[in-house]
Formats: sequence, C-alpha cells, structure tokens
Amino acid sequence: MVFLNVDGRSVAYRLLGPEALPLVVLAHPLGMSQAVWDELLPALLPRYRVLTWDLPGHGASQAWPAEGGEITPAALAREALALVEHAGASRFHFVGTSIGGVVGQQLISEHAERLCSVTLTNTGAVIGNAELWSTRAERIRQEGLAAMAEEIVPRWFAPACFEAEPALKAGWCTQMGRGDDESYARLCEMLGRTDFRGKLKGPLAEHPGIGVHLLGGSADVATPPETLQALAAECGGAPLEILEGIAHVPSVEAPAAMAKRLLLWMASEREDVGEHGVSYADGLETRKQVLGEEHVARASRNANSLDAPFQQMITRLAWGELWSNDDLTRRERSLITTGILAALGREELTLHLKTAKRIGLSEAELRQVLMHVAIYAGVPAANHAFALAKELGWGEELG
Repeated sequence: MVFLNVDGRSVAYRLLGPEALPLVVLAHPLGMSQAVWDELLPALLPRYRVLTWDLPGHGASQAWPAEGGEITPAALAREALALVEHAGASRFHFVGTSIGGVVGQQLISEHAERLCSVTLTNTGAVIGNAELWSTRAERIRQEGLAAMAEEIVPRWFAPACFEAEPALKAGWCTQMGRGDDESYARLCEMLGRTDFRGKLKGPLAEHPGIGVHLLGGSADVATPPETLQALAAECGGAPLEILEGIAHVPSVEAPAAMAKRLLLWMASEREDVGEHGVSYADGLETRKQVLGEEHVARASRNANSLDAPFQQMITRLAWGELWSNDDLTRRERSLITTGILAALGREELTLHLKTAKRIGLSEAELRQVLMHVAIYAGVPAANHAFALAKELGWGEELG
C-alpha cells in the first residue's frame, strides 16, 4: 500500500500489475476498505493492471478535513481521476460497489470519455432517502462507528455467509470501527443528497462504446433488486444480473462468480470483427499501453503519405484485433511475439524485448523462450537474441 496527496489529503491506494496492461479501477462500499477486492486480484491481475483505494476516513486514507465542507460525488470522482493520472492511464475500466457505484455514475455523467467499461454493483441512481441517511449520520456522530458496526455490518451479508465464515462479522466490525466517524457521517449525508436520475442516458448515448453492466444480490436489503432495475433503466437498459442468495458485497460473498463476470464484461467483444471491422481507437489505446505512448507518438510523427495507411492498418489489426483480444493474456502474447521475432531475426525484436520488460516478463521466462528458439530455429538466431537482450539490460553480472 502506498499514498498519494490529493487536494491536501493523504489517500491510501494500491497499484498492481505492469503498466502495459489495461487499467481497472475498483471502488469499495461505505464502511469497508479496498480489502474487499482482495479475493478478486488473482483472477484480474494476469490480464489487468488493478488500482484500488480507500475512501476518505476509511482504511488507511486520511479523514475528510473538518473545514472541508460537504463531500460530493464530484470530489470522490476527482480523487479517482487523480489516482488514474498518477498511474499514467488515459482510459480505464471502472467497477464500483454501493457508494463506489455512485462514484462510477459520477464518472459516467462528467467523464464518460475516460471510460472503457463500467460495472456498477449493489448501488442505485438514488439509494434510500435523505431522512434515512441524515438519521444514520447523526447516530454515527453521537454513538460512533465502533458502537454501530454491530448493527450495520450484518446488513451487508446474507445469513448463510456468516454461517460459512463465522469470523467474517467480527472482522468487518473491527474494520468499520477503525474508521473516522465524521468522514463516514458526511458520506452518509452525500448519499442522502445524491440523485443521478436523468443524468446518465445522455453521456452513454454520446459514448456508445462504453460497456455498462449491473450486478446485484437477491438478499441485498440496502440496495434491493428493484433499485438496480431502476438504475438499469437510467442507463438505457443496461444488462442486469442478480446473484441468488447474495447480499450487498459480492466481491466478498461470491468472489469467483464476480470475477468471472468482470472478466467477461471487460473483455473486448470481437464476435462482429468480420462484419464491422476493428475500432482504430481501441487498437491505438492497446498499442500505447503495450509499447508506450512515446514510441507510438514517434511512429505517428515519422509516418508520411506512403506509410500512414500502413500504420493505421497495423493499429487496427495487430493491436485492435490481436493484442486487444482476451483469449490470451498480454504476457502470453509477449512471449509468443518475442519468440517469433527472435527466430526470424527481425529488427522489431529490439522493440519487443523492451516491451517484455514493460509487460512484466521475468528473466527466467525470457531465457526459456530464447532457449526454445535455439532448439527449434537455430543456435545463431538465439545467440543474436541473447546478445541483444543483454545490450538492453536483461540479466545481471555473475559473481
């Protein structure tokens, strides 16, 4: 865990995975922390760079300042975007649960151009009502989070979840009790004021490439299925799935089921490539992520009337269709590409040896690729590739 100063306040976050992978940002529910995503990480990290963070006064993030006034969805979205900028990403996937889903709706309404896809779980365009949230805020100020955790935490999970994991309730009660009372109270008041009805269809219509999916739980008393159904309508009929027997936090209650859906929903859809072709914008985004923006900018600057159409073609096909396809991870594609270029002795081997570092290949993985080249394509080709890799900083001096 590391920290970033955002608007004068320390924000705790994690940024996991190599920069050559597409970024997914995960926003946690009220009263919890970025730890809610831990069980999803093994499934996401082979294909995505993952950014999680703690909301104000939650986890290890600093409390909202006393003189800071109201907390707004816009302020939380700015915090998320500051972290995205720090990660060096221009566009990203977003997943938010409960109040995290409110942040996602704010991003849709004001920053849709930055979004690749949005998954909103256990949330709503309106959650509860102002009176309910005002009462919750006042009780928190009077009684404190530690005292109220015993009442609030059971609402997050289906009873069967506590039966299967008896320590779960005590663990999350402890976590909630460590939070900052005033920050939590102001977030409650924010939820009482928040209403995204009529604010989502327009931006989504202007950016039809954003894939929006909704996920809820049949046992969720905080944001029941009817709340998700209303939000789906606000999102222009976005697909909604309700997990049977799951309550408010599917990333904790059903991590395997949630991870499976996220990987499906965030993956680029290639079924209609033959009919509609490949998006140049998608290919360009992938090319920048894998090769680096500086290289792509240089290739664009160097293009002239002769090869500009060629650059566009390889961006659409090599990067839009192949490297953006999720059937293989980018690590696997890097291994394959490096091996082929080494075997053929092509000049682009230099570029892809650099890319292999960006994408997170280990020295041992590269060594095995080049040893395969030696056996199946010839020792001279492997010798050349090993020498070039060493020139580019692969390997360390012995003894």
